[in-house]
Order: sequence, then structure tokens, then C-alpha cells
Amino acid sequence: MPRKLLIVIFPLLLAFMLVVYWGAPLWSQDMPSDFSTMLKTLLQHSVPEISTKEAYQQKDNALFLDARATEEFQVSHLKGAKIIGYAKINWPVLKGVAKNQPIIVYCSVGYRSEKVAEKLINAGYSKVSNLYGGIFAWINAGHPVYKQDQLTQKVHPYNRRWGKWLNKGEATYKP
Repeated sequence: MPRKLLIVIFPLLLAFMLVVYWGAPLWSQDMPSDFSTMLKTLLQHSVPEISTKEAYQQKDNALFLDARATEEFQVSHLKGAKIIGYAKINWPVLKGVAKNQPIIVYCSVGYRSEKVAEKLINAGYSKVSNLYGGIFAWINAGHPVYKQDQLTQKVHPYNRRWGKWLNKGEATYKP
């Protein structure tokens, strides 16, 4: 077999064998097999957590804060939610909000929102909860999400690795 042909075929054969051996995309190998286990290990449980059922019951009284990136928020969000961000907290969104106002912070699965909730509690807000399982758990439970004021089924999955936890709705990366 000519040397040039071996140089082309060998890497392709090796890549094929790796995919067959692992049986799944390489990026998901260190992820737990179920959502509940993933949440238990990912989150530090350092702030009060609220279920999607409880949060839905409080939807008219609580302030919902979205800790995802603007691009994710633009795809969909919980009704009436305000974007607070994650890497850079949008503190002005809390102007006029009482320190005892019920606040529910969410992101895709709850990691970023847990960190934001910690900051809010440290800033003196006393009724802050992290939406357990985030917007993924919310839509997986059949609760509505919105793009601006219109109902939508689209949800930004953050990336393919995390998007595997989105069981309902339509994963999309474009607003």
C-alpha cells in the first residue's frame, strides 16, 4: 500500500475505532447518566433551592432573575424574568427591589444561578432561591417559556454537552 494512502487512511481508521469503542460522543463521557445525579454532584446546594412546581406557584409574586448570557435569554426565558447575568452581575436590575422580595434565580441547570444567588444573599437579599434544575427542569416539567412576550418552545441549550438534559422544547442556539 502506498505511503500516502496510509497517511490518509490511518487517522480515519483510528477515529472510527475510538467512536466505536466509546459508543457515544467523546464530550459526554464524564457526565452522569441521569439529570438528578448530575444536579446532586454539580451543585453545592449552598443556597435555598426551589422546585419547578413551587416556583410555578410563586410566578405571580416572585421576581425571576435569569443568570444566563444575553444570547440564551434572547432565545427564551421565564415570563417576566429580568436578566441579571453571571460573569458580570447587572446590579441595576435590582434598583427598587426590597431586600425581602422573593427572588428566584435560574440558568440552564442551576449552577450559574446558584453562584448569583450566593452574591444576592451576601448583598442582603433575604428571600433568594435557586430554581433547582434551571430552565431545563422548568420546560421539562411542561411549564411555559417566552421569547419577549410570545410563548415559544425554543430553549438555548448552552452547548451540546448540557443540551442533552433538555427533554422537552426545541434546542436552538439562535435568537
